[in-house]
Amino acid sequence: YEAIKQHYRPEVPEYFNFARDVLDRWTEVEKAGKKSKNPAFWWVDGAGEEVRWSFEELGVLSRKAANVLSDACGLQRGDRVILILPRLPEWWLVNVACMRTGTVLIPGTQQLTAKDILHRLQKSKAKCIITDDSVAPAVDSVGAECQSLKFKLLMSEGHRGGWLNFKDLLKNAPSDHHCVTTKCQDPMAIYFTSGTTGSPKMAEHSHSSYGIGLTVNGRYWLDLTSSDVFWNTSDTGWAKSAWSSIFSPWIQGACVFVHKMPHFDPSIVFESLSRFPITVFCSPPTAYRMLVQHKLPSYTFKSLRHCVSAGEPINPEVMEEWKTHTGLDIHEGYGQTETVLICGNFKGMKIKPGSMGKPSPGYDVKIIDENSNILPPGKEGDIAIRVKPTRSLFLFTCYTDNPEKTEATVRGDFYVTGDRGIMDEDGYFWFVGRADDVINSSGYRIGPFEVESALVEHPAVVEAAAVSSPDPIRGEVVKAFVVLTPDYASHDPEKMKKELQDHVKKVTAPYKYPRKMEFVQQLPKTVSGKIRRNELRQKEWRK
Repeated sequence: YEAIKQHYRPEVPEYFNFARDVLDRWTEVEKAGKKSKNPAFWWVDGAGEEVRWSFEELGVLSRKAANVLSDACGLQRGDRVILILPRLPEWWLVNVACMRTGTVLIPGTQQLTAKDILHRLQKSKAKCIITDDSVAPAVDSVGAECQSLKFKLLMSEGHRGGWLNFKDLLKNAPSDHHCVTTKCQDPMAIYFTSGTTGSPKMAEHSHSSYGIGLTVNGRYWLDLTSSDVFWNTSDTGWAKSAWSSIFSPWIQGACVFVHKMPHFDPSIVFESLSRFPITVFCSPPTAYRMLVQHKLPSYTFKSLRHCVSAGEPINPEVMEEWKTHTGLDIHEGYGQTETVLICGNFKGMKIKPGSMGKPSPGYDVKIIDENSNILPPGKEGDIAIRVKPTRSLFLFTCYTDNPEKTEATVRGDFYVTGDRGIMDEDGYFWFVGRADDVINSSGYRIGPFEVESALVEHPAVVEAAAVSSPDPIRGEVVKAFVVLTPDYASHDPEKMKKELQDHVKKVTAPYKYPRKMEFVQQLPKTVSGKIRRNELRQKEWRK
């Protein structure tokens, strides 16, 4: 870790374009025979169909896609393009085509409703939307209210009135395209945040923030080389897909492996890790939890050597069970849509289960108080990144069209993440919760993650959310919303509640146990799958 910190000195030139300066460079390396025979991209649909592209083929096809945007649609640099597609190869082509044309990409998940799409189209003033048959009707239902929207591209074998067919245009587009010259700080993409505590904000990233900044993820956290085959299961609608399905692996010349898998399916994951030469695997904690609950089968993952997780904290017991079955640690990482990796368990570092590791060499990370003073080890405060006197180029540029919100992220010399944490004596960081989610009961501050983690250790619990609930004596107390496994769903609720409360008292400090408990069928979540604790909390305080 110390060596990584010393050696990490990224150069940020005045002009940079990921398609030209990284992808096209790998094409040259490939042509010169200086790279392993790995493809750049390997897509499978689970029904026998596969797509494999070398870097050269990715270059040819992405240039054709760039011509679709600039010629067929007449889009200019700076114009915004919303992309809502499942895991189809064309999603990757459009990402690279936007870089080549200087258009600004705005990805979205298939789970967005017509109302969400309207919000995104109106807020972003996007000129073009690219999607498939399943989302096109929702776009048509709100399109008339979006004055900026000029082009609708359909990713389909069929045709639809008012839409251009992307596949037809791609087939007929020329394969030579001159990549625009972009400055490092020119806008490259806008990612809507996951909206755990409010409506999603538009986080704007430059060509260098992810294009160069994610070197730290690819090289040190994911530990990738050009010989690796890397599978990240993230939904295409989120910044995590940019992190781990585009920039981090391709910076390192690794192969991006994709399974079409419409929904996360443990049996497909096991089968794929066993059948394909996947060396590095990345999935969110919820997915790992589903995998270990699925009862890890007797597959052997011959090629797998490194596993990582991000998106929310991972429970230590899940890590333990995964290691028991696979022999591999899960290296947790922590970051946000607005950043690259903030903290991580880097290769070769001692892992402390439950900790998000040590600060990324790209940032100066501290725990600070409300007056921007740096707090000593063991003291809870805000997780923050130093931005003065010099702001890292590997942070988001701004919240688009929202200077107040952008300004509110800076306190003193620091960018404040909105997350609470603690640093221990060894320099490891521990996540407490979103600043809004921390519970204050009788003077004790309780992070929801600790309570939830204790609950899911019990075999009866599928998942849980802990929030504050009003109490006449203590001001507020911990209330847990719990989803039970089918085997326990019919048990007596009062007995079950008592059993879970006693369990939490045993595995964590007794003052943290949930004095109130409600059994529910499911928890409210953002479209990115994160628990909306604020919704549960507001419901409690409105009673």
